Amino acid sequence: MRDGRGDLGYPRETHGDRDVNHAELLAEIPLFEGLSEADREALAARMTERVYTPAQTVFAKGDAGSSMYIVLSGAAQIFLPPPEPSGERVVLKDVRTGEYFGELALFDSKPRSASVVAMVETTLLELTRDEFAEHLSRSKTAALAILSEMAERLRETNEMLGQRAATNAVKEIEENLTWGQRLADKVAELNGSWAFILFLLGLTIVWAIINIPAVAVVVGLAVKGEDGKIAGFDPFPFILYNLVLAILVALQGPLIVMSQNRQSLKDRAQAETDFRVNLKNEVGIETLQRELGAFRVETGKRLDVLERAARADRVRHEVPAKKPGGPLSPEPAGEA
Repeated sequence: MRDGRGDLGYPRETHGDRDVNHAELLAEIPLFEGLSEADREALAARMTERVYTPAQTVFAKGDAGSSMYIVLSGAAQIFLPPPEPSGERVVLKDVRTGEYFGELALFDSKPRSASVVAMVETTLLELTRDEFAEHLSRSKTAALAILSEMAERLRETNEMLGQRAATNAVKEIEENLTWGQRLADKVAELNGSWAFILFLLGLTIVWAIINIPAVAVVVGLAVKGEDGKIAGFDPFPFILYNLVLAILVALQGPLIVMSQNRQSLKDRAQAETDFRVNLKNEVGIETLQRELGAFRVETGKRLDVLERAARADRVRHEVPAKKPGGPLSPEPAGEA
């Protein structure tokens, strides 16, 4: 079988004869950017190139994670598989050359949270957990750099969770707009209104009326043409008016694009705020569930203790106390 996966159907493997390029790709990943050049080159030498054909699965959701991947060429799609075969997948991201995924698998063996499939013929650089751990065991500087990066990420996460997540991102952006940006927004808002359409229609009608020779004489805008006849200052076909409209359109285009770009920035800021709010809510819900679970366990223990105490007390009341004596006990002296 020779479809780009080797003779046994597995992805082709080629080892690093292009370690310099691989090291440059590692430098673009935040997790490895603190490493020295020597450490990046050493890690690059441990990476394996794997070639995947279009629609071939890299890994599936639920698989045990043991390596991270960097896209050397081609493209891959990260998605959540549908719960039912007839459903549609939920696409999370399309990764292309220079991007990476699966880096958390270098630190734990938890199941993959999503599936990845090659969109075209794709070459991935694979770094396994064993190779990564072996390099860290040999290089203290690399281990300290990785720990420093992880500590920085944890600090940023704690800072984000400690701050108020719900903010009015759109208001913050609008408060920092320059007068030119405000003008562009006003122009874009005006262009998309009926008021602007009616204004252009009215201006066109007025322009045509005042260029009628009889009206032009009355309003004092008449001119004498080359043939000696009286005419308006911009007779039909209204060349001057067409020039004015052309200049107006030429100015409107960039202003509208500027306003649209700013709207995209507002949308991204709002999406980021929503993400922070959802993340903080999720962490809060998980904390609440954990505390409720601990409370349930503690309550169960206390109820069990109370139940045992009540059962013992009931037994003491139901069973009469034993009196001394019996068939083998000696009789008291005076009864003989």
